[in-house]
Formats: sequence, structure tokens, C-alpha cells
Amino acid sequence: MTDLAERRGMNTTVYQPAEDSGLLAQAAIGRVSGRVLEVGTGSGWVASQLVQKTDADVVASDLNPHACAQAAERSANLREDGHRGFDVVRGNLVDPFCDDSFDAVAFNPPYLPEDLEAARDDWMEVALTGGEDGREIIDPFLDTVGRVLKPDGEVLLLVSSLTGYDEVLARAEANGFGHDVVVQESYPYETLSVLALK
Repeated sequence: MTDLAERRGMNTTVYQPAEDSGLLAQAAIGRVSGRVLEVGTGSGWVASQLVQKTDADVVASDLNPHACAQAAERSANLREDGHRGFDVVRGNLVDPFCDDSFDAVAFNPPYLPEDLEAARDDWMEVALTGGEDGREIIDPFLDTVGRVLKPDGEVLLLVSSLTGYDEVLARAEANGFGHDVVVQESYPYETLSVLALK
């Protein structure tokens, strides 16, 4: 169990649930079943929603060791409350996983275009920023995620209008994915969409 000082430190180094997290969870609940991977889990909030509100066997992954620790604590709390919990794996995108492993993969990627003047060079920057065009993480994800999907598997990908919606769709199509928009919400500075890619 982490002490309060460590927990406060985690909250400044781990992405906490926000509107985008809620939108991804909303899109996934009712759609996913079987074995589900949440890439970039952050605090593990979306994974916990899937465990509580679906019958999915959930695996959560993140590159950030602080996020993995916080997600593992959230999973342990779920188990204490009588839920199944979820496994947590530290790794980059889908690198740690075998071919044809998952029925669905959900991802709320770092998508903000890089602001060089505000760059912080810390784990929160890694969680938020997707490079110069916002697609530095999305592109390699789209290039590799098909490997871990079972036949007829589905990807649920959150996309921001700040990232270049058409460019993300073009990359998805180049990797053999068709798409549907599952849910979409507009905010003052961006529109967020969750795409179902098959």
C-alpha cells in the first residue's frame, strides 16, 4: 500500500480520468467482451469500469511505471470489493503481447500536439503529448495493433480533432481497418470521437 506522499506524487505523474476517459469507457461498455486490452491505462479507471460493467477479461498496460502501480492498486481494491480485478502489464503499446491475443483493444492515446514552450519532460508530458502533429503514438499503434487482435477483433480508439481526424483515418485504412464512429462529443477547443476499427 502506498503512503499519502507517494500517492500524491503518483497523481502528478499519472493521467487521471477526464472527459476523454469517460467517452472511451462509454463507447466500450456494451461493445466489448472476451479478452480486452486497454493500452495506456493511466490510473486504470477505464479498465476498472470495464471490469465492473462488462463480462470482459481485462488486461491494462502502460509505459509509465507510476501508472502501472496506481492501476494495480485500483485492481487490488476491486478484488477486495468482490470484483474480478484486472491484470496490469508494463510495456510500450502492444509490444508485450502475443499475436491474436485480444477480442478488443481500447486506447485513449497521448494526442495533444507538442507545445515546445510548455514542454515539461516528465511522465505527464508523455501521457498527454503526441509529438509535433499529435500522432507520434497513434501511428505506430495503428501499424501494430492488428497483430494482437483475434479474427473479427475490434479496436476502440479515441481521436481528437486537434490530432487530425482525416490523417488518423487514412493511417487506419492503410493498415486495413474500416471504421465506425461509436460516440462523439464536442467541447470548446476540440471534438472527441471514439472510432471502432475492424
